[in-house]
This record gives sequence, C-alpha cells and structure tokens, in this order.
Amino acid sequence: MALTIRLTRMGCKKRPFYRLVVLERASRRDGRPLEFLGHYNPMTEPAEVVINKEAYDKWIGMGATPSDTVRSLVSKQPA
Repeated sequence: MALTIRLTRMGCKKRPFYRLVVLERASRRDGRPLEFLGHYNPMTEPAEVVINKEAYDKWIGMGATPSDTVRSLVSKQPA
C-alpha cells in the first residue's frame, strides 16, 4: 500500500483552502483520507499553515511520501 501526504481542496469557488491528508497514492484528490494532518489557507495574509508535526513524522516513518507542495510547506514551518 503506497501512501502519500498531499493537499485536498476545500472551500468554495475562488476562496480555496486546503487540508493536509494521508491517502493511498492511487486514490483521487478528494478521496477519503486515512488521517487529517493540518490545513493551509493561502487566502490570508500571511498564508496560514497548521501542521500536526507528530502525526506527520509518524506517517513519514511508516513510509508515506509527501508531495512537492507539502514538502515545501513543511520546510517553511518553524521547528
């Protein structure tokens, strides 16, 4: 079972926000996630990023691979 950590789009038209979720790699973008890890709101100034670091590290340890966008969001988070 290949797992990935990626964003799923929520919100309404022209007002998006995103949830960080763990999904199987073959599932669709808005499919049922295994776990919610946080959220990202690009519409605020500055953009709001909330990530549950313990849960993120747990899934990385289990072999989940983050998408490029998620990897960049996590790297911008303060330690």
